[in-house]
Amino acid sequence: MDSNEYGGKFSRLVDIVAKLRAPDGCPWDREQTPETILPYLIEETYEAVEAIENSDAPHLCEELGDLLLEVTLLAQMHAERGDFTVADSLDSICEKLIRRHPHVFGEESADDSETIQKNWTRIKAEEKPGRSLLGGVPRSLPALHRARRASEKAATVGFDWSHAEEVVEKLDEELAELREAMALRDQSNMEEELGDVLFAVVNIARHLKIDAESALHRTTEKFTSRFNYIEETLKARGIDPAAASLEEMERLWQEAKRD
Repeated sequence: MDSNEYGGKFSRLVDIVAKLRAPDGCPWDREQTPETILPYLIEETYEAVEAIENSDAPHLCEELGDLLLEVTLLAQMHAERGDFTVADSLDSICEKLIRRHPHVFGEESADDSETIQKNWTRIKAEEKPGRSLLGGVPRSLPALHRARRASEKAATVGFDWSHAEEVVEKLDEELAELREAMALRDQSNMEEELGDVLFAVVNIARHLKIDAESALHRTTEKFTSRFNYIEETLKARGIDPAAASLEEMERLWQEAKRD
């Protein structure tokens, strides 16, 4: 499929969304605002993430279409207000990609990812002078992902541990401080120290090239699967899980783990 055909299909989506928002279009679509669409944008994003994690290409194909719909709908709403059009958004990202890849579209050379990342950071800083290095990390990101992005950005200017073993030592230090707060039953301090522990764990993951959010998600899936086995087995025996002993549930947990 050439670029003209892609453009034609996207133009069709833009036209459909404009029709939905027109006075003779869909009452529901006309009532929507950027604020009411936000939950759908987040939901569609996570459904796409799930399709990627499951290596489900047909599902991902569908979810990417849903994401494009939400993007186009948001752009249409702002076009109606005279703010910008979807064409403006497309121009913006195309210019940004060209500007931040001088080793592809310009005269610079870069033979490794590290150099490319440094160039990207430098060019971005030149585009937005005065902006904090961490200013581009959205506060609305999931906490683990935000922690990783913040520490990644700080690392681009050398504010980082040299290797994972140093971060493990930092984790030991933070755990000791958490134990002290627990001994004092200081709720506020316990929360702060637990946050420090989680931040250290995220940075261990980053140094090991593991995404902490994905790792925790997989572990939660594993926990859910094993606990479901406990529930199902107890129910098959006519036992209410709430009435089962911890020892009985632990035996079933070990069975699920072996299976």
